[in-house]
Amino acid sequence: MSAGDGSRLPGIPTADERVDRVVCHVDMDCFYAACERLREPELEGEPVVVGMGYDEGEDHGAVATASYEARAFGVESAMPISEALDRLPAREDAGESVEGTGHYRPVDMDYYESVAADVKAVLHDAAGTVREVSIDEAYLDVTSAVGWGSAESDGGESSDGEPGGAAGSFATELKRRIESAAGVVASVGVAPNMSAAKIASDHDKPDGLVVVPPGEVREFLAPLDVAALHGVGPVTARELGEMGIETAGDLAATDPEILVERFGTRGRELHERASGRDDRPVEPRGDPKSLSNESAFVEATDDPDRKREKVRELAASVAERARSRGALYKTIGVKVVTPPYDVNTRARSLPGPVDDPDLVERVALDLLSEFADDRVRKLGVRVSNLEFGGEQAKLGTYIGESDGASTGASTDEPGSEAGTGTDRAGDDPGRSRRGQTTFGDF
Repeated sequence: MSAGDGSRLPGIPTADERVDRVVCHVDMDCFYAACERLREPELEGEPVVVGMGYDEGEDHGAVATASYEARAFGVESAMPISEALDRLPAREDAGESVEGTGHYRPVDMDYYESVAADVKAVLHDAAGTVREVSIDEAYLDVTSAVGWGSAESDGGESSDGEPGGAAGSFATELKRRIESAAGVVASVGVAPNMSAAKIASDHDKPDGLVVVPPGEVREFLAPLDVAALHGVGPVTARELGEMGIETAGDLAATDPEILVERFGTRGRELHERASGRDDRPVEPRGDPKSLSNESAFVEATDDPDRKREKVRELAASVAERARSRGALYKTIGVKVVTPPYDVNTRARSLPGPVDDPDLVERVALDLLSEFADDRVRKLGVRVSNLEFGGEQAKLGTYIGESDGASTGASTDEPGSEAGTGTDRAGDDPGRSRRGQTTFGDF
């Protein structure tokens, strides 16, 4: 397609004008543990374990974050606290002996979010485009501030000797500013696209800085285990291994049609990522579409009182988070995980958006009643269909409370709140399975 007279169409860059993006992926190192060390400097260099649902002196809950020192003892994220304590006893319970023990702390999300706010302030000041992925992770597009084109930013050294040229200098300064403002350390990866930048930030943790210039992405990825690629979880990695594909280089060298035949359209996407290509722009995520909280039992339970009490706690927490963000919600849902790892979700829509913690609790408990006799491993509560800055509906009764409506799942968000399925830890995000549910930020 042309403009007819040989000139280019308005707004369409010529080949010489096209530039490679400069994308930074910022990932805070063991963020929850780092926050605890910020509050208790004496924990520096010590094994630190932060537990979800953990109380001091107890062995329930699961590991949210383990410092690198704790990982050396085999403690890993999502591990039951009881197992973590077997591998790394709590210092407080060790008496005179301190060797081979660690410090355990409960999750303090309000505190962590306050530290994260300081980090995010630096990121938004440093870049015009920031995509916040989670409390401790974000992408930055700094193309307008740092180009790849100059000689000093071409993967060599900048004028002040920083590795990675101008991009490396920018990332080094960004890391310095984060530590100065928030007191925590970040690893940063810089590359021409999002997927390569994320892999780069993971490549030299902790306190890492890896710059991958254009033209070197495929070479950088080639020797890495295929599981390092975004979208390749344990299931896909195993299937690729069965095809003789062990590294990203192997994947890039595979005929994409073979991958499409095995994995559908996602196979072509995996081939593109392994080849160093990823055209996704860095875009801000905007307001969240849902808010949720969940908690696991140490052992599966069928005790109705314990299940209801857990849901009450989760409902109160989620409702408070929504209120603190000025969010109204039109859908309330629960997540029930039964042994071995079967994920069931139920939700109910309301006639209009509300901010009503008591209603969140009542609806969540009502939805839970379907599982009154089931053994449960984990429970979650979510509010969704959020509105910000809107006007709250005046509800005499919520839908289903007195009109006989079903307590079954709403279909307001197809594929995200309805149905029952299996969601095993480590399965690939985005992989389509019949019956599998995706529950937003649960």
